[in-house]
Amino acid sequence: MRFWLFGSLLMFIGVQAKALDFAAMDKTAQGFSNIKTIHIAHNGQVVWAKAYNKADINAVANIKSASKSLMSAIVGMAIDRGVIEGVDQPIVSLLSKQLPSNPDPRLKDITVGHLLSMQAGLERTSGRNYGRWVVSDDWVKTALSWPFVDAVGGDMQYSTGNTHLLSAIVMQQSGQHTYLLANQWLQGSGVSIQSWEMSPKGIPMGGNQVGMTPASFLAFGELYRRGGVTESGKRLLSKEWIMQSWTPRTQSRFHEGEYGYGWFIQTFAGVQDYYGWGYGGQMIYVLPELALTVAITSEETLPSGRTGYRDSLHDMLSNDIVPVISSAQ
Repeated sequence: MRFWLFGSLLMFIGVQAKALDFAAMDKTAQGFSNIKTIHIAHNGQVVWAKAYNKADINAVANIKSASKSLMSAIVGMAIDRGVIEGVDQPIVSLLSKQLPSNPDPRLKDITVGHLLSMQAGLERTSGRNYGRWVVSDDWVKTALSWPFVDAVGGDMQYSTGNTHLLSAIVMQQSGQHTYLLANQWLQGSGVSIQSWEMSPKGIPMGGNQVGMTPASFLAFGELYRRGGVTESGKRLLSKEWIMQSWTPRTQSRFHEGEYGYGWFIQTFAGVQDYYGWGYGGQMIYVLPELALTVAITSEETLPSGRTGYRDSLHDMLSNDIVPVISSAQ
């Protein structure tokens, strides 16, 4: 019986994929040595699910910084439930016990929204500074003690430290572990967090080092694509929060994408897209106009930005996926 069901699923996926003709995308994907899996959902149905380069399609993947989009969702759910007042709430009132000695007075100007949009103004804990940050014994206090390199609300300073502060805030305000709380709040969505690296103080990192299956990664994108409700219609996240998250607030200096609350915003093949991006090429693309969600996992130890691989995935979406879906509308 189990074999019959699995075979039927493959037949279903195969029929849909053939009708939509993803052959060009499949050929493109086979040319990437570091790609692991591709999942595509259209109109709420999985129409493509395939592993590449001998990857296990059901293995837990580290979605890296795509978890910044997940952390944004957790903050949104916390606001919806009254755990956090809102995006304009100053963080010093929430993290008063973790402030460094002699805190910079500008810390009082940073809000929850500034952390979400990467506009806190503090020196980045990502990139070349990441190692120095994670070897500290208190990631919250260390992130808050680093110097300001821009005004609060100024240019984007992409920093995992910002999302770690958000994770600490959610834990402190709720009295529950961020990891367990997220799985509790996301029940019924198909999203399940299998692992999450924690700081020496026991606080999940926030915007990095989250483990979930590729199917769960796709389900996360689908939750946003459906406007915050599960497939059965249960609301987990307000539509208003999704719209706030997808409102451009700043611009990345590293590539074309604008940035909202944990999501990049860019147009591909003339269609508006909202996406999360993690190191190595962990991508979740949501294109509501086409009722399309694409989840891609890749080798997590190889860079994807400076190598051009991330842009190649963007090109595959623009050239081999969006036109196929558009032609079926």
